[in-house]
Amino acid sequence: MSAIIIKTGREHMDVEMIHRFLSEDSYWAKGISYTFVAQSLAHSFCVGAFIGDQQVGFGRVITDYYTFGWFADIFVLPAYRGQGISKEIVGHIMDLPWSKRLRRKMLNTSDAHGLYRQFDFKELKSPANVLEVHQPDIHLQVRE
Repeated sequence: MSAIIIKTGREHMDVEMIHRFLSEDSYWAKGISYTFVAQSLAHSFCVGAFIGDQQVGFGRVITDYYTFGWFADIFVLPAYRGQGISKEIVGHIMDLPWSKRLRRKMLNTSDAHGLYRQFDFKELKSPANVLEVHQPDIHLQVRE
C-alpha cells in the first residue's frame, strides 16, 4: 500500500467522489443531492485520505471548535478498506488541539463500533437525556 496522506479543508476534497459514495453506496445518505453534500462540506471541518492524488477516504466534523463536535460521513472506498485508513482519519481529527478540548464528541454508526471504541467513544451515559428530531430521509424530500 502506498503512503496515506491526510489533507484537511473543503478545498482539498473531491466533492464529486464524496457525493457519489454517499448517494450511491452509503446506508445513511442514499439519494442525497450534490447540493446537500456540497453545502454540508462547506459548513464542516473536512478530512480526506489520499493515495497520491486520489482521495480514498473522507470524514467531517460539524463543530464550534470549542465545546462540541459531531463526527459524520466517515468512510473509505471499498477497494481500500481493511488498511487502517478510517483509523488514520479519525486519529487525525482526535489529535487536533481543538478536538482535544471538546467537551463532547458524538457520532452515529450502525457498523463501526469497534473503530470508534478505539478512540473512547461509548454508548450514551444518559440516553434518556438526549432528544432528537429525526428526519432520516429529508434529503430525499427537499430538492435544491
